[in-house]
Amino acid sequence: MKKFFVLAAVFLSGVAVAQSPTPELLQIIDKSTNFVVNTPKGPVEITRVMTPCAKNKGWLQPLIPIKGVTPVDEIDVLKALNDKDSLVVDMRVVDDRVKGTIPGSVGIPYTEVAMRMDELGCKKPAAGSTKWDCSKAKKVYAFCNGPVCPQSPMAMAAMTRDGFPATKIYYYRGGMLDWDALGLTTVKGEF
Repeated sequence: MKKFFVLAAVFLSGVAVAQSPTPELLQIIDKSTNFVVNTPKGPVEITRVMTPCAKNKGWLQPLIPIKGVTPVDEIDVLKALNDKDSLVVDMRVVDDRVKGTIPGSVGIPYTEVAMRMDELGCKKPAAGSTKWDCSKAKKVYAFCNGPVCPQSPMAMAAMTRDGFPATKIYYYRGGMLDWDALGLTTVKGEF
């Protein structure tokens, strides 16, 4: 009888494996979907697949995406929310923001930040210039979907290209993924 249960378990586990689809490999660094590490026991391939926690298909972002940008954590973001000289900016697309965001944050999609730097305390470029006057800019605490989301790093690159000082940008790389994972309050329906 014991052999029957063992054989049945092996058969059923084989059926379950045979029926489960091959998971889609997600990007790890840039366009790569794998990373090989050499261990004492031989090479091991590291891959990344979608899980309930890994909610988006981006790729790992560096902790400091632009030289001069300061990485921050949740405590820094909380303090910035009550700092009159700071703005916490949700740089995700509107469709993501309305599903839930950090209370008190301002929504400026990553594709629009470089055109809307006046909302960050900068003055529009003078005629014939491409650089904004950001001498009186606020400190910007930028975030998007999390450690694999390229939206806020892309926005920071455009901001600094157009005159925003990198030293006034604070990057919350954990973004909404970490904020949610820590059980911190979110608000829905914000634009």
